[in-house]
Amino acid sequence: GCDYDGAVPDVLILGGTVFVGKHTVEAFLHDGWTVTILNRGHTPGDLPPGVRRLVADRTDPAQLEAVLRGRTWDAVVDVSGFVMVAGSPTDAVGPLLDLLDGNTGRYIFVSSIAAYAQIGVMPWVETGPRNPEPSTTYGGFKVAVENEVHRRYVDHGFPGCTVRPAAIYGPDNNIFDMETPMFLRLLHGRPILLPHEGMVTCNYGHVDDLADAIVALATHPSAPGEIFNVSAEAVTSRRYVDELAAIVGTEARIVEVPRSAVRKLPAKPLPYGHLFAERHHGVISIEKIGRICGIRPTYDFRRGHEHTYEWFRSRGWADLNHNLKDPVWSASWDFDLEASVVARLAEGSL
Repeated sequence: GCDYDGAVPDVLILGGTVFVGKHTVEAFLHDGWTVTILNRGHTPGDLPPGVRRLVADRTDPAQLEAVLRGRTWDAVVDVSGFVMVAGSPTDAVGPLLDLLDGNTGRYIFVSSIAAYAQIGVMPWVETGPRNPEPSTTYGGFKVAVENEVHRRYVDHGFPGCTVRPAAIYGPDNNIFDMETPMFLRLLHGRPILLPHEGMVTCNYGHVDDLADAIVALATHPSAPGEIFNVSAEAVTSRRYVDELAAIVGTEARIVEVPRSAVRKLPAKPLPYGHLFAERHHGVISIEKIGRICGIRPTYDFRRGHEHTYEWFRSRGWADLNHNLKDPVWSASWDFDLEASVVARLAEGSL
């Protein structure tokens, strides 16, 4: 539990109702914090008892000013800092950090493995090359915010730090082209398209491990000014399918997609999970957060996905006959499209 000089510490979470934000709220509550969230108030759903909500559009400096001016926090966690929600870094981050500067004991920015340049030397460590894309892209936006947080730390000691997760999975996952459709393919005996010889490799981390790491960094004295990779082990896409098949208790019907066919497929929508695409081949090191902060994942790949499968079954999703789609990420599945690609591969037209 937390101990902030005997007082109950308070945290502001930007976001806080969906997946990572929701689990971060629960983790802080479990650790004894007073929790307030800030969002636009558009996401349905009840908040846990005792959680307060501030309503503001983070892209509107006047709205931020109205709800944040004069308030202080022991910690602030920015879960909603990405280009699809927050707009440009200049508009979304500068005014926010101006209001928080001097008014928070810690600011934690939730970045992404997308902040790394895709170099061929792995694992990627926190000091490695950054994504060179413009800030209008997902990865470029993350880099721009990281840079601004670090600049303020160097200039005047702003207590900001960054976490970089890789692939996040687990209960409430709202990126609906990961474990949910894979469980369904396996349960219903559907074909599973596997590109790049099943060798695309990335780290997978359980959402509760990320949330627990964020809570720990909110008070760890070594966190300010630092970037920390947060995840668990890396597995190949083939191992991913094999492990989930073992969890479900069935044989996977893998259909190999030759490289020549991959080039002919549209980028959107992909007929397989986005993490199986070549651009997601990247392995990060989690040595730093363990060495400096003593933070290590509780869930390995197998146990974490077993836990997620239990949640999936508890939701009654084993018999889903329609796809799910999140309004922000727009990631989903299309089993008819997958079947058509399988047919074209069989007939040699791809």
